[in-house]
Amino acid sequence: MKEILYIEVPTPDTFAVCHWLQQEWKPGWGEKTLTRDGVRWQYSQPQTAQDTSSELSIFVWSVQRTTYLKIFQWGKYPIKGVTSLKEKFLQAIRQKFPPQYPVPPEIDLSQQSIFDALAKDYPQTVHFFQKIPNGEYDLKRVYWWEKRWRESVKNPQQPKQVIFEGETRGQENEKNYDLIYVGGALGVIHAAVMAQKGYRVLLVERLPFGRMNREWNISRDEFQSLINLGLFTPKEFEYVIAREYIDGFSKFFDANNPTHLQAPVLHTPKVLNVAIDTNKLLALCGEKLQQAGGEIWDETEFTRADISPTEVTVELVHLPTREQKKAQGRLLMDAMGTASPIAWQLNGKHAFDSVCPTVGAVVEKGFAPAVWDSQYGDVLNSHGDISRGRQLIWELFPGAEEELTIYLFHYHQVHPDNPGSLLEMYEDFFTILPEYRRCDMNALQWGKATFGYIPGHYSTSSSDRTVAFDRLLALGDAASLQSPLIFTGFGSLVRNLERLTTLLDTALKHDLLTKENLNQIRAYQSNISVTWLFSKGMMVPTHKILQPQRINSMLNTFFGILEAEPPEVADTFIKDRTNWLTFTRLALVAARKNPALLLWIWEMAGTQDLLRWLGSYWAFSWDSGKKLVLQGWLPGVLKQSQPWLEKQYPSLWLKLLSLSYQLRLSAGK
Repeated sequence: MKEILYIEVPTPDTFAVCHWLQQEWKPGWGEKTLTRDGVRWQYSQPQTAQDTSSELSIFVWSVQRTTYLKIFQWGKYPIKGVTSLKEKFLQAIRQKFPPQYPVPPEIDLSQQSIFDALAKDYPQTVHFFQKIPNGEYDLKRVYWWEKRWRESVKNPQQPKQVIFEGETRGQENEKNYDLIYVGGALGVIHAAVMAQKGYRVLLVERLPFGRMNREWNISRDEFQSLINLGLFTPKEFEYVIAREYIDGFSKFFDANNPTHLQAPVLHTPKVLNVAIDTNKLLALCGEKLQQAGGEIWDETEFTRADISPTEVTVELVHLPTREQKKAQGRLLMDAMGTASPIAWQLNGKHAFDSVCPTVGAVVEKGFAPAVWDSQYGDVLNSHGDISRGRQLIWELFPGAEEELTIYLFHYHQVHPDNPGSLLEMYEDFFTILPEYRRCDMNALQWGKATFGYIPGHYSTSSSDRTVAFDRLLALGDAASLQSPLIFTGFGSLVRNLERLTTLLDTALKHDLLTKENLNQIRAYQSNISVTWLFSKGMMVPTHKILQPQRINSMLNTFFGILEAEPPEVADTFIKDRTNWLTFTRLALVAARKNPALLLWIWEMAGTQDLLRWLGSYWAFSWDSGKKLVLQGWLPGVLKQSQPWLEKQYPSLWLKLLSLSYQLRLSAGK
């Protein structure tokens, strides 16, 4: 028996593929016999009663809501022309079942409910959202977010203008703030720190404050930075912990990988092992913000901002009443994430290079005890190969009591023909969850839906992305400078919060609020930037079809190397602390273990992106060299020089302070 072909047919209708194979496909010669899941194609007749003819066995099966097909050759005689047959077969099946990128229907919610509007196209999604508390509201949010994301991706050259320059549009009797934050998830953490520093802060949130469509995980040593800043006490940190488990696993499907590209489970006991109760965390940050004199306007949507040389005026609408509101401040902080129209206006078609469409839910109970032990987390897991142009990856994090937070996501190239769909992902999630973890879907008790677009930007230097305008600064997902591996703005914000708040405090004290100065305040790390090629290798380019096992092979190559290293290597890599020597050594080991890796990445990324990556690697190398030369003495000199240097040359001081942080964080710890 010899495998001739393994492909994915990108359709959930496996029956249609089988029917085409049995009834429509004409091989041109030989004899075709129908089987339950495909056909047998016999090439020649037996010469004697004891002889057997050579034949091909072609069969299909379904997993991950798509269809896979394999062809095996049987018999002792080789089949002449099998290569030609395979090529014609591939051409015929690709023509019959090309890649599809479904678009959600246009709906009018004044005429029907969101459930009625989507039931035909997304039946499983509608069925289970009806079981989720606030499910109707959240499904509207899913639809709204996807629609807004699609519009932004399809029209990057002409993004909606929401930032205007000119004279102030405010009025003298309106209250003035130092900082106006738009976006209340990551925004409230940053805002609370700045309010505690004495600044007048306004936080604007589109949702009821404290509601989030995502849960957060982190490690103790990373959260310690929030304690060091004085935002939380150790006792308060314990209060917001929902669960701390003893180990986390990463394992990728390798049944179709050759032996040398299979990998054992990677154990990372100190990575994302602390599940945060986001309701408690956000409520606590909100209390601290208000106790420090800050204000929160929730259920209020940003519409535009007018920037003058002396202030910024923000126009808002209170959604329940449709009341128009205004606020004036010294600086506008964009924390709206991927839905941010500001980010698109600042960067246009370069706003985001990639994205992780992410869906999931908090399951309060309903899994059998043998399905999962809540002392463990599933950091990264795949249970199949490429599915309809996406390598689906699971995450599972235990929460309080019997709660499990489960995510399904994939790394995705931002493309106008295929922006990435939350609704398609949810239909996958509710269909294939029992494949991932055995369960009776109707026995599960749902807590809330978790979803969003988590963006990525392929930086080649610390200045190739605009995160600021005069009197405007982006942070979190809107700035899109976080890790392409863990791919979450929360972890990046926490790791860089001291850096971001200290630099912003300096800028505000000296009124350094121009674009040039504010662009110094960013969470860029060259050791993160250089890993974007890793995420690029996890994406299937739009309109292309790859071997189904390709991405799992790449993931197993690298995670197999991490598993063979001392535990601290994987820990530092995933926590964005890798230095130049470690990264370079691991890259060389990966190339030696899997020589096809570079060819695969070139095929998926293209020549242009490979050249861009060389720029990222050069920036990483340059930062590492600067750290080697400067880190031993520059921080000490800056500390001694601060009293006079900051006073006489504040702009220079801000640049040097930013450089000091960049040296400390960009080249690894």
